[in-house]
Formats: sequence, C-alpha cells, structure tokens
Amino acid sequence: MRIFDPHIHMSSRTTDDYEAMYAAGVRALVEPAFWLGQPRTSVGSYTDYFDALIGWERFRAAQFGIRHHCTIALNPKEANDPRCREVLDVLPRYLAKDGVVAVGEVGYDSMTKEEDEVFAQQLAMALEHDLPVLVHTPHRDKLEGTKRTLDVVREAGVAPERVVVDHLNEVTVKLVKDSGAWMGFSIYPDTKMDEHRMVEILRQYGLDNMIVNSAADWGRSDPLKTAKTGQAMLDGGFTEADVDKVLWQNPVDFYGQSGRLTLDPLPGFTGEAATFEGNSVLRGARK
Repeated sequence: MRIFDPHIHMSSRTTDDYEAMYAAGVRALVEPAFWLGQPRTSVGSYTDYFDALIGWERFRAAQFGIRHHCTIALNPKEANDPRCREVLDVLPRYLAKDGVVAVGEVGYDSMTKEEDEVFAQQLAMALEHDLPVLVHTPHRDKLEGTKRTLDVVREAGVAPERVVVDHLNEVTVKLVKDSGAWMGFSIYPDTKMDEHRMVEILRQYGLDNMIVNSAADWGRSDPLKTAKTGQAMLDGGFTEADVDKVLWQNPVDFYGQSGRLTLDPLPGFTGEAATFEGNSVLRGARK
C-alpha cells in the first residue's frame, strides 16, 4: 500500500510519526500552511514559518524516506486579524518556490467580510501563479460555508477541477461533487470523519476526485488515519487498486496540476510501499 497524505501538519509532529508513517506506506505528503494555535503578531512570524515549510521540514521528512510538499496562504482564521493582512504582500514570492504545490489553506472560519476579501485575493493569486487551491471549510455552519465557498470560487473564475474543498462530511459531499470540485475528507479520532464513515461515502459516491487525508496537527489526531482508511476499504470489499486510487493516484492527480510534485524514491530508500496482512502494517523496505 502506497500512501500520499495530501493534508498533514508535520511541523506539529515528531520524528516518531515520520517513522510510523513510512512503515505504514506513506511516501509523500502535502503540508498546508495553517494556524499554529495562537495568534501570530507580525509578518515576520509568517515568513519564518513559510521558510521552515519549504526548507527545514522538507529536509526533515526526507530523512525518513518521505517526499514533502506544502501549500502557502494566509489561513482563514487569521484573515480576521489586521496585523496579518500584510502577509498577502509576501505570498507571491513563496508561491513561486519549488515544492509549493497549491495555494492553501484558504476559505472560511467564521464567514466574515474580512475572510471574503482575503479568500478572493488568494484565489486571484492562484490564477496568477497557475496553482490549484486547497480550501478549508468552516467547522461551524459547514453547509452554508461550503455553499459560499463554491460561489466565491465560481465568481473568481477558478476552474472547479483546480480546487479541493476539504473537511467535508455526509452533509456537504454531494454539493461539492455536483460542482465538479475535488472532495477532501479529514479522518480524525473524535471529530470530522472516521474511516468507517469514509468507506460508506466512497461506496455511495464512488472513488473519482476523492481526497482522503489525516490532517494531523497539534490537536488529538492520528497521522496513520490514511493507512487505517485503506485497511477499512479492504475490509469493506474494495480492491487494492481502489485503495491505490484513493490514497495515491487521486492526490497525485490533483496536486500534479502544479507541475511541482517530486515523487521518485529518496536516496537510501527502495520506494517499496508497506503492505497489509490482516490488520498488521509491515515496515516498508529500506536499503
């Protein structure tokens, strides 16, 4: 089983997580720029963070056989803080960097006027830099937030196939599917979506344009939820090819629109993905 985790915040995770992810079959990932858990008070704190995403974290992941990519943006929560708006001025130079495969996370937190403005500006940047877009849907009033998201994307002139709308659930999936955008699902221990519900969604809506991620961060989360979803799919009657489509080919196809994915095995690693025997994850091969 080979896995591309298309949304995981590894800056919040440990090297033990990298080792466990590699053992479970993770060979590539995307780390979206996000809220760190407390307010940032200056543009400098953002640039330091962005520099770490395109530099240090990429290097750290490589030590464990995993290709690291990222997305760059002013996140929806901090779009409401006037101290952070100047970040929009520095985004263009980061969006041109190697390893940056989308603009994100953008979208809504509280659906304010300020979030509207920042969302629209960053969609315009995505068009200018020919990058796909990763959209965060709000945790509160998700249905209305998703409807508004799709309206803003349409108004901005971004093609739906260039957008993944993330953190979906049973209430919002059909809306996004009908729009033509990619559908993102975050698999969490207690909230958002679990692997068994995800299997039922795949059974009902099919495998096309489905993006499954762990969204693991500094909260209670699990960087192996992608692998656990793959096992749940197999247990539910899906084939290994089905699992590969959802956990590898779909994220590769979406982020590959950036032209910046690097997926060849890292030096010292064979590139062989882990396999499953029953419910046990076997360690991937290393030279």
